[in-house]
Formats: sequence, structure tokens, C-alpha cells
Amino acid sequence: MIKIRWHGHACFEISNGKIIVIDPHDGVSIGIAPPKVKADIILISHDHFDHNQARIVSKQGSKIVDSGEIDGIKIESFITYHDKEKGAKRGENKIHKIEYNGIKLCHLGDLGHILDEELLAKIGEIDILFIPVGGVFTIDANEAWEICNKIETKVIVPMHYKIEGLSLPIDDLSKFLEKVNWEIRHVANEIELEKDDLPTGKEVWIFSL
Repeated sequence: MIKIRWHGHACFEISNGKIIVIDPHDGVSIGIAPPKVKADIILISHDHFDHNQARIVSKQGSKIVDSGEIDGIKIESFITYHDKEKGAKRGENKIHKIEYNGIKLCHLGDLGHILDEELLAKIGEIDILFIPVGGVFTIDANEAWEICNKIETKVIVPMHYKIEGLSLPIDDLSKFLEKVNWEIRHVANEIELEKDDLPTGKEVWIFSL
């Protein structure tokens, strides 16, 4: 079993004893509440202020990790780019793949381009995909939709889109959802699940704050 909780923007908490926090923000800089959690493992996709605030979720013994295995949790990272010019505009972006209690999760960070077939093959089959859809600084709804159709996953979790209070000039979720022809589930702010709870076909899970 794992628990997944959304802290807004691209920040997610994944836990079952050990707590992983991905792309922590400080809240105040982007107009929403900060994450209220202390992490054992912190993953940061890139060094921008709305994704790299490790201090907000750190405690004694917290580790910022790129890849490796910690207490049976396997973490792998893949270098991509925050733009379509191989990082010339916004730099590199790290995709993180996590295997926790037999569930494979993949967080795309602030991905700024379509994934090629070689990288899709390296990532392989996953269970849960966290994908930005808001455009402007990342892939937009059309590009996210293209990736969702290419990648082998059971659950798609949209992130990095406009919500109430968010001060960043990005699109809301509607443009992405207009394209979706899979089942859409609203899972509130957090969900606990076992591997057996995963759907057999693709679903879109929408979290709320």
C-alpha cells in the first residue's frame, strides 16, 4: 500500500512509512499553501523556485536523492529539458521513476518537450504518471495528451496547471480534459492504494487541495 497526496502545483507526497516529497514549493511565492509534511526523501526535478524548496519539507536526516535504492524504494532519474531547445532557454529537467511497494510511479517534472521513443523505452511500463499540462513553461495540453497516448501507464495524474490562488500564468485543466476519452476519477486530496487497486485500462485521476 502507498498513500499519494497532492500539495499543489507539481508537489506530491508518496508514503508508506518512509515519506517521499517531489518538487516542493514554498507556497507563498506562487500564491497557494505550502506543503505541510516532512520528508525522508526529497526529489527535485530542476532548480527553479517553484520546485526546489527542499528547506520547506526537510527534517533531520532528510536526503535529496536523484537515483538509487533506499529502504527498498527504487529511484531512477532521466535527464530531459525544460524547453524545446535542449535546455537553451530554461535548462535541464529530471524525470524521476520510483518503485515503492511494487507500484511504479513516474514524475515528469517541468518537462518542456515530447519524449522520444528511446527515452520512452528506458522509462518502460509504469503504473502512475504525473504529467504537467498547463503549458507556457512546460508541455501544454496537446503535448501532454500525445505523451499519455505513447507511454505505458494505468493512471494519469495531471499537474502544473492553474488552480485558485496560483499566481503563475499557465492554463487550467480544462484544455487537457477536453481531450480525454478515458475514465476520469476525482480522488480528493489524497488516496491510499494497493497494486491490485490499479485499473486495467488508462484512467485520469484528478487531485484537489
